[in-house]
Amino acid sequence: MSDVALVGCGRWGRHILRDLRLLGCRVTVVARSPESVTAARDGGAERVVADLATLGAVDGAVVATPTATHAEVVRALLPLGVPVFCEKPLCPDAAEARALAEAAAGRLFVMDKWRYHHGVEALAALARDEELGPVQGLVTIREQWGSPHTDVDTLWIHLPHDLAIGLEVLGTLPQVRDAVAERWGGRAIGLHGTLGDAPWMTVSHSAAATAHRRVVRLVCADGTATLADSHDDALLVARGMPLREKPPERRPFDPEWPLVRELRAFVDHVRGGPPPRTAATEHVVILERLTALRALAGLG
Repeated sequence: MSDVALVGCGRWGRHILRDLRLLGCRVTVVARSPESVTAARDGGAERVVADLATLGAVDGAVVATPTATHAEVVRALLPLGVPVFCEKPLCPDAAEARALAEAAAGRLFVMDKWRYHHGVEALAALARDEELGPVQGLVTIREQWGSPHTDVDTLWIHLPHDLAIGLEVLGTLPQVRDAVAERWGGRAIGLHGTLGDAPWMTVSHSAAATAHRRVVRLVCADGTATLADSHDDALLVARGMPLREKPPERRPFDPEWPLVRELRAFVDHVRGGPPPRTAATEHVVILERLTALRALAGLG
């Protein structure tokens, strides 16, 4: 049984604790607020400590604190010499993320859960084998009303998801071409941008949309394949000209939650298996593209 540290047990951290225990780990939680301490104890943590100084020996560590604190926490964990799995984004600064990746020397990974979504993996397989012809582009749409995060704007939280999907499906992230932003009260609440040319990728995110949507669509020369919602259990695959009398084929996939899959990959690595997706060096590329999108949209 592996001993894993979980730093943070808030809104998302409690789900990570649940799944780490499901995967057979003894979990020591680093938590400070009374709410987080209660969540850790109720969630079955082996121990709850107030700071990293009293953590003790562990085989690996997972970081689920607010984005603005990720870099500080990761730096404090690296001297332990164990693999570290940090929630995305690694930090809201590509240069700082690169410095962390270099300091970690291959021991730092980022939790890009969409790369573990079976539907996204199915889209990537279609792109690789060209079942629908050569890939022309990839469309991602992520819309919602508001964001629960207050330390950084919604673009830092949500666009890394879509860029990670692009990396998984296309195998690489094209350079940024253009972008426009939505703003409210001086704060970014949405961004719509284009990367690359052949293939291209479009990202569209807004936290000011009244309808909740998560769509990923692969566009190929001979057809399209769509993941119409993050909770779906099948792709919609269509060949040729879209005709109303010819509905898309429903192609099922395993609906296992991607959070469990990515944590399993990390735990297997802690136990001697291959490294999980995404290495910190790959995530730096994601943050560089996000920084370029923000710059073209006139955001600091």
